[in-house]
Amino acid sequence: MILGIVGDTHNNLKNISKICEIFNKENTDLVLHTGDITLPKSLHAFNSLNCNIYAVFGNNDIEEKESLEKVAKNMNCMISEEPYFFKLEGVSICLIHHPELIDTNLLDRSDIIFHGHTHRYRNEIIKNTLIFNPGECAGFMQGKNQVGILNLKDKLPKIINF
Repeated sequence: MILGIVGDTHNNLKNISKICEIFNKENTDLVLHTGDITLPKSLHAFNSLNCNIYAVFGNNDIEEKESLEKVAKNMNCMISEEPYFFKLEGVSICLIHHPELIDTNLLDRSDIIFHGHTHRYRNEIIKNTLIFNPGECAGFMQGKNQVGILNLKDKLPKIINF
């Protein structure tokens, strides 16, 4: 199973369009959004994905929470509070926005933790748990936009710059 990982898109519709193109080209089976979608129109822009999307709320999503939930119901999107735990192909995954939530409990319950919030690339293993953030994709840093791709078979994340 191929996962696309993205976060902190902050209403950049141009980047969201490019992100969807990248994930569709990579034939992702599921996209994970680590929060800070911000507005319902931005979540709706992910409707061009050829797969489902799981997302968690970030700190910039709070005021639009109800509207985001409403949009998610009308598309292939599951949106939840953080932390969101689920299993795919026997791999325990935790999806969060805030990395400061990473503690012994999350590490013990997860094979992989995906987070956002910092807009900084992170790829490290702590207590046998992969912690990954693809980095910037909101367009705040010109030429530094990137998303992540992870094949659950090898659990080796790769970055695609755009």
